[in-house]
Amino acid sequence: MVMNADEAKKKIDTLREELEQYRHEYHTLDAPSVPDYEYDQKMQELIELEEEFPDFQTADSPSQRVGGAPLDAFVKVQHDVPMLSLGNAFDDQELRDFDRRVRGGTDEDVSYVCELKIDGLAVSLRYEDGVFVRGATRGDGTTGEDITKNLRTIRNIPLRLKQPETLEVRGEAYMPKPSFNALNEAREERGDEPFANPRNAAAGSLRQLDPKIAAKRNLDIFLYGIGQWQDESSEAHSERLEQMEKLGLKTNPEWKKCNDIEEVIDYVHSWVEKRQDLDYEIDGIVIKVDRLDQQDTLGFTAKSPRWATAYKFPAEEAITTLKDIELSVGRTGVVTPTAILEPVKVAGTTVQRASLHNEDLIRERDIRIGDTVVIKKAGDIIPEVVRVVEDERSGEEEPYHMPELCPECESKLVRLEEEVALRCINPNCPAQLREALIHFVSRNAMDIEGLGEKVIAQLFREKLIHTIADLYKLEGEELLKLERMGEKSVQNLLNSIEISKENSMERLLFGLGVRYVGTKAANTLSQEFGHMDDLAAADAEALEGIPEIGEKMAESIARYFDKPQVIQLLEELKQLGINMAYKGARKQEAPADSPFADKTIVITGKMEEYKRSDMKGIVEELGGNVTGSVSKKTDILIAGEDAGSKYTKAQELGVEIWNEEQFKQAVSQPE
Repeated sequence: MVMNADEAKKKIDTLREELEQYRHEYHTLDAPSVPDYEYDQKMQELIELEEEFPDFQTADSPSQRVGGAPLDAFVKVQHDVPMLSLGNAFDDQELRDFDRRVRGGTDEDVSYVCELKIDGLAVSLRYEDGVFVRGATRGDGTTGEDITKNLRTIRNIPLRLKQPETLEVRGEAYMPKPSFNALNEAREERGDEPFANPRNAAAGSLRQLDPKIAAKRNLDIFLYGIGQWQDESSEAHSERLEQMEKLGLKTNPEWKKCNDIEEVIDYVHSWVEKRQDLDYEIDGIVIKVDRLDQQDTLGFTAKSPRWATAYKFPAEEAITTLKDIELSVGRTGVVTPTAILEPVKVAGTTVQRASLHNEDLIRERDIRIGDTVVIKKAGDIIPEVVRVVEDERSGEEEPYHMPELCPECESKLVRLEEEVALRCINPNCPAQLREALIHFVSRNAMDIEGLGEKVIAQLFREKLIHTIADLYKLEGEELLKLERMGEKSVQNLLNSIEISKENSMERLLFGLGVRYVGTKAANTLSQEFGHMDDLAAADAEALEGIPEIGEKMAESIARYFDKPQVIQLLEELKQLGINMAYKGARKQEAPADSPFADKTIVITGKMEEYKRSDMKGIVEELGGNVTGSVSKKTDILIAGEDAGSKYTKAQELGVEIWNEEQFKQAVSQPE
């Protein structure tokens, strides 16, 4: 039958509606109303119609789930709101400690929401006017990769929401156990290496450049939170989970609201054994403060929210033989012993090396070469030796003694006061220089693509680099002589090095590896000083006066910039064109007459002239601190219409209350 455009449009709309209903019945309700054959027939009819009438193709069509043309590469995606990681708790006491910190930061009763921690790949999904437009990996939390085409193949991701909302949601894409087992059986039949665990399989599937591969892997997803949404109708995380379900987003039904930490602990214990009955892998429980205003009050550290933590299930243990102990020297000179093991499988992966941490631990646990040892994965990630099976000793095991000299440069090792680690203090130790270079090019530092550990080691081995400055002196001709370095890879590497010269000051500062200076401190210092020269000229007393910079860090920074070799390095980097200035917005002092200087402000209710986000920015520019809930520490509540419980509580506590007009007058500048 030949169709005209109008008839085709009607048929396409009908097929899409039917297929979406069948998908929902099959994947969400687990109650299919039609056989697979009928579904496949209708899908094929839709694909053919869309090919014949390409003007009617849309991103939310069910046909997009079968996978499109392969990609050349993944495009980087900047997360508007960072996808932070969570802090961890490993036992009941650590959960109670988390609860104590939360209650200490809110001055109010706290309830929690517990959710199963899915062992998969963290992703974000963006919807505009209800249509799924982009999906991305977590990446480093700030920048991920666009995997939209692969995510469209997951049938439990709605391509159109039940309401035309614009929002970004976060979730965990995973591979169910039956899909994982079937995939590995097929791989083994083909002679391919099987995946170690479902998480690796899910991550590998979603990072395929050919979406058709992802489409065949039968992946699934649970959504667990909001990244961005203008909707302010919900006051709690539990309400948001319910709202997400109403929009058609799949959340995990096993979540539970708990009134106190003891209920949380009971919930956690109940899942330690039950997790084996699930058809997907979980590696713990996520615990979140339920009320959103309390989440706002508690805020974030540089890496994680203060209002959430992840309880990690007890690690799986295994028994093996410790064959030898190797030493490695880090960028700060710390010498770390590592156990070389008879290969053994732990928590789904084969382990051949495990951390021994330091000399004191080896002595305390009486670990000897040749011992039968118990190993586990701390947090199911890092293998470590936890104890010796003494009954298995034959008498031939050899006690281990740490050397007196550095294994890399043969300088005398020292143990600094109040430290357990042995340290090489030779500033020219090759291992320290190599590790410092690896740190300098890493993602959170100068982020130079193509300069991984192996390439750095190769450049170092070939004596092409010795210092940070040498990276910016590399030339194409000498790089082309190296193994696995073709013209394209060399040019990409040189381009990446050149681009890194424009990085803002905080990246360079973190990359220099100043002791105790992490990413958050580097950002704080860069905001405060604005230029590396000004920071380098500051003494310890001036540094200690900056919020969040303690005495120990201040002294370390001052000592670092006082070294002649550091002064020389910075001068050399300047000559090579590396930016030394902070490119973000500088921290400004509040005007002396600011109505908000050093005050705690809460903003609530509907405003007529201002957006609440704009009001927050104005208050902070004028030296105020905006929090999400009213407490005894609140100085001013700025209330619009329908202010609700915050208004009532402010009255009870005697907090000063302003309306929008008073705020406007306070921030208006006289003409």
